[in-house]
Amino acid sequence: MTVDVSKTDGPGATPPAGAEAIKAIPVRHPGRYVSATVALALLGAVVYAFAQGAINWRAIPEYFFDGRILDGVWNTLLLTVLSMVIGIAGGILLAVMRLSKNPVTSSIAWFYIWFFRGTPVLVQLFVWFNLGLVFEYINLGPVYKDYWSSFMTPLLTALLGLGLNEAAYMAEICRAGLLSVDEGQTEAAHALGMSHTKTLRRIVVPQAMRVIVPPTGNEVINMLKTTSLVSAVQFAELFQQAKDIGQSAGSPVEMYFLAAAWYLIMTSILSVGQYYVERHYARGSLRTLPPTPLQRFKAAVLPTRRAKGVTA
Repeated sequence: MTVDVSKTDGPGATPPAGAEAIKAIPVRHPGRYVSATVALALLGAVVYAFAQGAINWRAIPEYFFDGRILDGVWNTLLLTVLSMVIGIAGGILLAVMRLSKNPVTSSIAWFYIWFFRGTPVLVQLFVWFNLGLVFEYINLGPVYKDYWSSFMTPLLTALLGLGLNEAAYMAEICRAGLLSVDEGQTEAAHALGMSHTKTLRRIVVPQAMRVIVPPTGNEVINMLKTTSLVSAVQFAELFQQAKDIGQSAGSPVEMYFLAAAWYLIMTSILSVGQYYVERHYARGSLRTLPPTPLQRFKAAVLPTRRAKGVTA
């Protein structure tokens, strides 16, 4: 007796005689439709409220590319980069000091981290700006000598306030990354005759970067937004420029929305950069990297185009 396999296997197979076809009924999820309707209704209510408010929305595109706003964007980016350079360099140094077997250097690093993480950034900015009450002059001998008020410019105040505070957070991030590397790696490097500094530079740090990079990216984005605090010391970053334009043009709220839009643009660009940096350092831990958003888009669109071309 022969059996026709083509009729019993595959998607077009006919069921055996006497067997009933299974009718699959999809599970209903009424809660999803209800929650989606409620969410859309709330979103529509919020949009309607803003549309009916006494806000001059035309002022936003009018000043969006104003020269003062663009100067503020540039100053914000510059301050973010310089503050992160100070923070990362100081954080690496503090992390090494914290892990040192020398109790003096370890205690100094611990006290620094405890102090700067325990006080608000805004308070630190005002302290740096008003230290002229303690140091009336800055006297570096024949190199430099001036009053503290002239020496401590708004830019220098912002760099010290943001950079030194960031160093405390980066120290903990770097310390966690260094501790994530197995001690056997260090012992093997020392057994090969490598010095402690060379072991850190060639063995430990490259492996620790996979742990250090993701939170560092978050710190960069957070630093970009934290720069708005330096408007308190009259540094002309984005928020300060938007506030000044809003006061002179009689549209302060509109300029706050404009500043928010610029912050969203800059943080979105930084988020994309963070994604690809993390992807670069993940190559050593993953055998196959997940597809990028662009690769997923091509995979979803190109087969559809080919299928349409075939059917045509």
